[in-house]
Amino acid sequence: MPALRATKRAMAIHIRGGTLFAPEALGPKDLLVAGGRIEAVTEPGAIQPGGFPVEVLDAQGLTVLPGFIDPHVHILGGGGEGGPATRAPEIRVEDIVRSGVTTLIGCLGTDGVTRHPASLLAKARALDIEGVSTYVFVGSYEVPVRTVTGSVRSDLVLIDKVIGAGEIAISDHRSSQPSFEEIARLAAECRVGGLLGKKAGVLHFHLGDGARRLDYLWRLLRETEIPPSQVIPTHVNRNRALLEDALAYAAAGGFIDLTAGVDPENETDDDVSVETAVRLGLERGVPIERIMVSSDSHGSLPVFDKAGRLVGLTVAAQDTLLLKFRSLIRRGILAPDQAARLFAANPAVYYKLEGKGRVAPGADADLVLFDETRVLRTVIAKGRVLMRDGKLLARGTFSAP
Repeated sequence: MPALRATKRAMAIHIRGGTLFAPEALGPKDLLVAGGRIEAVTEPGAIQPGGFPVEVLDAQGLTVLPGFIDPHVHILGGGGEGGPATRAPEIRVEDIVRSGVTTLIGCLGTDGVTRHPASLLAKARALDIEGVSTYVFVGSYEVPVRTVTGSVRSDLVLIDKVIGAGEIAISDHRSSQPSFEEIARLAAECRVGGLLGKKAGVLHFHLGDGARRLDYLWRLLRETEIPPSQVIPTHVNRNRALLEDALAYAAAGGFIDLTAGVDPENETDDDVSVETAVRLGLERGVPIERIMVSSDSHGSLPVFDKAGRLVGLTVAAQDTLLLKFRSLIRRGILAPDQAARLFAANPAVYYKLEGKGRVAPGADADLVLFDETRVLRTVIAKGRVLMRDGKLLARGTFSAP
């Protein structure tokens, strides 16, 4: 039987002199972390702890931000479009931490047959034990949605980690081709379940290359009383026409999720980079608070020809989120405080993740520290140091020493 691992930690951590983006720019600050939460944010030198063990982290010359939140991760692995041998592997806590992610939302994807909501929930709990915060969407691409307790509404009310349903596929040849009426009823289930469970109750849509694009979401705005905050489409930068529709939707009050991955130097009209999508959104007056970015990590990236035949398949990586954060700042598209909103504060607010996405007294002690070249140096999640000075400390239960 493998030994369960726990990161060694002091009872408290004193982070000294880092330049803080909380996400707002606050300049050099000292932080005191204890009991998994941030106890104090002060001017440098104002914290003088005594009478209890304290680990001191010298953050002078470093930038301190809230830990990243990745709102779309295939924690059990995704894929399978090419048969059983093409099922992507499960994610490891090491991959999550070295990417600066301290909170993530797990989902299934195409395969709701050999992967199940209960297994997704178990994997989320395992990652939580190993050091990061986790939540899940119940269901997969298909409608009706497969749940744990029998309905989306009761899953939201009764299961702590369930914060919505998805990713439900629309405008995609792999979807179950749900009707608008089915989508509207599902959005209503998420709405009421979220209210009863005091959760976001989000209906999370996978968008394919289909010509209908966001038609169902526009109809929800026009024909129902469901607020735009109840639904969010992802992969909306998979082609230029879909991105244009998504930016218009966000400008009209909706929320969108971009998928990290493609490099700006390699983008085409069939695969638009996050950098281009964010720049266009800002140019068109889309509030940055309505934009999020996710990695799609450990999901498959299948390539189909015009006849619908699978001709290629790779697996999305967790570190694309970190690469996009660095690229957006390096290219001058976002300032550090804006990037902190995009990768931490926005998903925390939208998904109602209490204590996440900000650095303030009482907030969860989820922090990432970068050097002057934006290289990730230290990661703290729930008050535990999981990476220190570039050395990974987090280890999965079955990982080699």
